[in-house]
Amino acid sequence: MPSLVGSDSTRPGRRVVYVDRDGTINPDFHYLSDPDRVEILEGVTAGIRALRERGFVVVCTTNQSGIARGLYTAATVEAIHERIQRRLASGAAQIDRFYFCPHRPEEGCPCRKPRLGMFLAAEQELGLGRKGSAIIGDRWLDISVGQQLGLLRILVPERGRENETWAEFSSDRPRPEFVAPDFLAAVRHVLERA
Repeated sequence: MPSLVGSDSTRPGRRVVYVDRDGTINPDFHYLSDPDRVEILEGVTAGIRALRERGFVVVCTTNQSGIARGLYTAATVEAIHERIQRRLASGAAQIDRFYFCPHRPEEGCPCRKPRLGMFLAAEQELGLGRKGSAIIGDRWLDISVGQQLGLLRILVPERGRENETWAEFSSDRPRPEFVAPDFLAAVRHVLERA
């Protein structure tokens, strides 16, 4: 994995919006293991389409410890991502790249959020920068990554789980810069700042 040198928000490269998967793009079914259960949350397709029309790269990063737990395979995760892409394509939207970490939290993997491995790999492989870039997610892990990389940090609590989401934010965890009621509102905030 590439190493992070400081937190350089002026790093040159294409602007990116990192998006979480479960609870942000699709409902969080707690270890989603069936591609047939994939649903796209309201506003996600329009939001991703708007980001790409404005020249942003859209990268999905997701922790998938269900692989290490034996609940599903990496091939299942890939099939779920293919299903997400097909559903988005019906609305003329697309995610540029998916990255996932298959490890359990206790394994200490450098790619598992809130560590930066997936993001540093994306920067290197896709020529991404940090200036003008953002992260949209439903958990403190996403907000922590955003702070470490100097990105605009937007929290979109999943409907019905708002109290659970806010309970994750202890006094020593970074706070979002903006809290959006839904994905499309989060995208509008990114585009207003662009």
